[in-house]
Amino acid sequence: MSVDRIIAFVMAGGQGARLQPLTSARSKPSVPFGSRYRIVDFVLSNLINSQIRTIYLLVQYKSQSLIEHVRKAWTISPLLQDQFVTVVPPQMRYGSNWFQGTADAVQQNINLLEEHAPDLVVVFGADHIYRMDIRQMVHFHRECEAAVTIAALPVPLDDARSFGVIVADEQGRISGFQEKPANPVPMPGNPNCAFASMGNYVFDTKVLLNALHDSQQAGETDFGQHVLPRLLANQERLFAYDFATNEIPGIKPYETRVYWRDVGGIDAYFNAHKDVLGAEPVFDAFNPEWPIYSSNYQGPVARVLGGQVNNSLLGAATVIHENTKITNSIIRREAVIEEDVELEDCIIMDYVRVCRGSRLRRVIVDRHNIIEPGTVIGYDATADRERFHVSPGGVTVVPSGLVGFFARDPRGTGRGYSE
Repeated sequence: MSVDRIIAFVMAGGQGARLQPLTSARSKPSVPFGSRYRIVDFVLSNLINSQIRTIYLLVQYKSQSLIEHVRKAWTISPLLQDQFVTVVPPQMRYGSNWFQGTADAVQQNINLLEEHAPDLVVVFGADHIYRMDIRQMVHFHRECEAAVTIAALPVPLDDARSFGVIVADEQGRISGFQEKPANPVPMPGNPNCAFASMGNYVFDTKVLLNALHDSQQAGETDFGQHVLPRLLANQERLFAYDFATNEIPGIKPYETRVYWRDVGGIDAYFNAHKDVLGAEPVFDAFNPEWPIYSSNYQGPVARVLGGQVNNSLLGAATVIHENTKITNSIIRREAVIEEDVELEDCIIMDYVRVCRGSRLRRVIVDRHNIIEPGTVIGYDATADRERFHVSPGGVTVVPSGLVGFFARDPRGTGRGYSE
């Protein structure tokens, strides 16, 4: 039996307006997550672990941070010419426009399809935290003799009103789409849930090429809004793949087996970090059978000189000084937490120094910052709003500081270790 030739397009151009100010200088996929990852690492790891290793990352807004991360972290092997992760900005092959939508992004790179001549094309987003064996979705696609397969997440009916909903029969054959419906159609066999589109697709290449040609002629730019409804109207075989059936090796009994989080807003992003904490985390990053790949950081390990650290993650080269109290927090690389600092429910990003006597609660501090001695954030929402962004859920965000500031350098300037 021959193995399908598959290439992947990853949509990594997200502007991330709802994640401001974390996206003031970077795109949404390049926003840090956890103690060492970026959001984009999750979809890339899923593809690599699924043995799909011809990957084009389509970037657009504020892409330099993401480009640098991919350059440093995602080199597979120069000896294997069909195994790579490479960044593709808008090519403007047919005009002066940037990517106008997901379909237009692939259309602008149709030459890559023609060059590789794959059997299948997977088109995935780069905005979510999850594990997925994409081979199982491809197998379903082949079994159903589908033209297009759409990954579908079962969600409660009340929540489905915020999603694009897929209407399908017991075999998964799609008969309709609903965009944020007031009355979502339940999924087959479960009247309490509906199928929400995850925005992840498997296409037969010939079907995709024809669909892109038709959409270009019609001035249509988006898969979800234009291409897929047109294919359905043309009687093509579209199927929904139930993400709840996806099996990942190495998942522990205490984890949420079907884990998928949209981290598009500050509160959702903040709350997803709670899922990686605890003795039995909902999402355990330690899984050697399905690793999450990221940067090849060469700096030293964390150093704890004293204090009390409870239910927290410490990134590499972090320094925790004496008489500190850190609870339910994530401290990323090369951060310095000075004496007599208290952190509760905080995310402290790379190259941040929190100076002595500071008190922070439910605060995200972005990179390259210095929190001055005695600073108090997160205890008075009114005062915080005068200086920082405060989310609807009461999370205070300190925007990124001067790029030249590095907490481990005694002068506060210089360089950290390369990521």
